[in-house]
Amino acid sequence: MYGIVMAGGLSSRMGRNKLRLSIHGDGGPDMLERTVGLLKGCTDDVFVSCRDPEDALPFQSIPDEVDRQGPFGGVYSVLRRLRKPVLVLSCDLPFMDRATLSRLLAARAARERGTIMTTYRQEETGFIEALVSVYEPACLPWFELAWEKGIRKFSMVIPEGLRTHVPYSRSEALPFFNINYPADFEIARRLAALMRMKEEREGALEGEEETF
Repeated sequence: MYGIVMAGGLSSRMGRNKLRLSIHGDGGPDMLERTVGLLKGCTDDVFVSCRDPEDALPFQSIPDEVDRQGPFGGVYSVLRRLRKPVLVLSCDLPFMDRATLSRLLAARAARERGTIMTTYRQEETGFIEALVSVYEPACLPWFELAWEKGIRKFSMVIPEGLRTHVPYSRSEALPFFNINYPADFEIARRLAALMRMKEEREGALEGEEETF
């Protein structure tokens, strides 16, 4: 299985390139580096789906074969190029974690025969996380058909009966928080800082306990 970092957006709502942003004030990895690292831990190889290969450097990339088609164009191009199962992950999910990806892969391994897409679905809204999903090679004909019909919405590309859904609730939604606007980035930075403070406080308390 290949890991695919979805990084073909224009970042127009953000006003600057999201790929090189970091929510960590200590100079931690930017969002592209972090997403590549996550996928390397659970796939055989990783590619960056992008408009321009230079955007993905120093990582290997698969440029979009169709221009201005959004995430649909990226996944379509990847399936055409690789013809293998792909774990697709958006680059702008700063709180995505290994446990969430492992749960997705476990569901894919246990999926019903004949299903070709494994994806998270929010229980309250029915929204599917198309950019945190596994696409099998058998998805390609459906993308071809969608391309011909002008369909670009993922929930309409792969029929519901061919999808395996992993449910999650709003209380479990932090890994799916994505950054589109400057306000989202600021929220993520503050939340990350609070999480670091909590970890440091818990570490200090554990250290105090060990001294007794």
